[in-house]
Amino acid sequence: MRILHYWRAMWGIIGRELLRFVKQRERFISALVRPLLWLFVFAAGFRAALGIAIAPPYETYILYEVYITPGLIGMIQLFNGMQSSLSMVYDREMGSMRILMVAPLPRWFLLFCKLIAGTAVSVLQVYVFLGVAWLYEIEAPLEGYLWVLPALLLSGMMLGALGLLLSSFIKQLENFAGVMNFVIFPMFFMSTALYPLWKIKESSELLHEIARYNPFSQAVELIRFALYNQFNQEAFIYTLSAFVIFMTAAILGYNPSKGMMTRKGGGA
Repeated sequence: MRILHYWRAMWGIIGRELLRFVKQRERFISALVRPLLWLFVFAAGFRAALGIAIAPPYETYILYEVYITPGLIGMIQLFNGMQSSLSMVYDREMGSMRILMVAPLPRWFLLFCKLIAGTAVSVLQVYVFLGVAWLYEIEAPLEGYLWVLPALLLSGMMLGALGLLLSSFIKQLENFAGVMNFVIFPMFFMSTALYPLWKIKESSELLHEIARYNPFSQAVELIRFALYNQFNQEAFIYTLSAFVIFMTAAILGYNPSKGMMTRKGGGA
C-alpha cells in the first residue's frame, strides 16, 4: 500500500504538470519559436562567416546549423528548467505549493517527482524541435534519435534541478527577471552551445576555461555525442555530478528546518 501511495503521488504530480503544459499552448509555441529562430536566422547569418572544422563527434566538415543544433536542444531544456522554477515560485505564492509539501511523503520525493515531470515536458519539446529540424534537412543518424534519449533525461534533470535550487532562493515572481539576466544568459552564452571550445580559446583564454567547466557545456556535449551514437564519458560524469550537487542543494533549500524557505519566513 505504501508503494502504491508513492506511485499515485508520482503520477498525480507528473499528470498535473503535463496537463498544465497541454493547456498552456503559448508555452509550447514559445519553447519552439526561440530555438527555431536561432536555427534559421542566427545560424544562417553565420554560415558563411563561421566554418566548423572536423572534430569529434563529427567525421567531416559540417554546416553551422548542424553544430548549433545540440546547443539549441540544451537551450530548450535550460529555459524549461527555468520555467519550472518560475512555476514553483508561482505555486508558492498562490498556496498550492504548501498543500503539496505537507503531503505525508518525503519532501525529496515530491521534489524529485516535480523534476521528472519537468524533464518529461522538455524531452517532448526537444523531439518536436528535432522533427522540425529534420524537415529542413538538419539531420543526425537515425539511431542517434534513440541514443540521445538517456542524454536528454540526464541533462534535463540536471538543468531542472538547477531550476529547483533557484526557486528556493527566489521569493517573488518579480525577482525572476534577475535570474534570467544573471544565471540563464551567462550560462548559455559562455558555453559550447554556439561555438566550439577551440574557437572560444582563440579569442579569450579566460572565457575558454569558463566554458569548459560550465555544466551547461557538458550537458550540450553529452547530447552532441549521443546524437551521433557516441558516448562522452567526461561529459556524462560532469553532468551527473552537477545533477547530484544541484538536487542535494535544492532538497536542503526546501527543508523547513535548514533551507532558504525558513530564513525568508516564506511558506514551504
